[in-house]
Amino acid sequence: MPTVLVAQTLREVSALFDMRADFVHGYLYGSGHINDTYCAHYDQAGLRLRYIHQRINTNVFKTPIELMENVERVTKHSLDRLLAEGNPEARRRTLTCVPSIEGKPYAIDSAGNVWRTYPFIERARGYDELETNEQAFQAAKAFGSFQKLAADLGGARLHETIPNFHNTPKRLEALQVAIEADSANRAAEVKSEIEFALARAADCARITGLIASGEIPERVTHNDTKLNNVLLDDVTAEGVCVIDLDTTMPGSALYDFGDMVRTATPTTREDDTDLDKLDIRLDRFESLVQGYLGSAKSFLNEAEVANLAFSGKLLTLECGIRFLTDYLQGDVYFKIKRPNHNIERCRNQFAFVAAIERKLSEMEKIVSGNL
Repeated sequence: MPTVLVAQTLREVSALFDMRADFVHGYLYGSGHINDTYCAHYDQAGLRLRYIHQRINTNVFKTPIELMENVERVTKHSLDRLLAEGNPEARRRTLTCVPSIEGKPYAIDSAGNVWRTYPFIERARGYDELETNEQAFQAAKAFGSFQKLAADLGGARLHETIPNFHNTPKRLEALQVAIEADSANRAAEVKSEIEFALARAADCARITGLIASGEIPERVTHNDTKLNNVLLDDVTAEGVCVIDLDTTMPGSALYDFGDMVRTATPTTREDDTDLDKLDIRLDRFESLVQGYLGSAKSFLNEAEVANLAFSGKLLTLECGIRFLTDYLQGDVYFKIKRPNHNIERCRNQFAFVAAIERKLSEMEKIVSGNL
């Protein structure tokens, strides 16, 4: 979008929110792929302040009002908890919604777009690439703190912004439908990948089964625990604030930890085709365990702790199943950069599942050694 149109758009957006400051200028911000994010500078009686304006992608999030109800409830509860604890940086440790002029956590512009606004978290930033074990530790600690703050959220159950997002048996069912339909005539060429997934049907149902039996509780979870969804302090490198709350909804704490393992511990990228180089970094896994348990151990139950190592396998298996399903359907969901990109991703994820299976007993010892 040209600079003039950005300024024009943000001026309109600023008028929809109770900014109590004068818009100066703004620009596209960040590396997100779903929502349109802008950083805007404001003048408040001579003091320069920054805010984040985001236009929610309603093609992905079909119920943006319910999504923002979730975000407002969780962030307000988290802020209240931090203030009650006497945290001197309470408003830096959680996102807070700037209300619209109608008092809502969102505003709708003249074209029907849904917007939200947050104060900019200063002196901290996100990292797209994990560089050190300390970063893994801090990110895991921050996600654990996020779960801890929301653990006693009262009231009605949060909305499911994407139903069955981490329901692995449902993902396996979708794969089986795709195999039967074979709409892109690809099933014959991926028989070994199909067999790999179907052979682990019992693994797919473990966490959902534990939730159904009441052995582990449903919790408020983030559900997208990549490193770049945690802001790290510019000076101390401490995990300051968890961001990107669109998928915050009911789930299992194990989904959040498992996806950290999936994204932070492989020795290669998720679409690397040299699978001989792919393994799990146990040193990084231990950093995740130490950081996460450092903030989450006080509320996790025994069954959750017992399945922390397994959760990395489950979330990797689920992701591989999703890539395989999309490949069989003709690459209709995930963006691809080359014709075989989805099946390459699938093979990578399944190879990482196999790597975790080989090291699972060592991973479980790491968990027990940090209790």
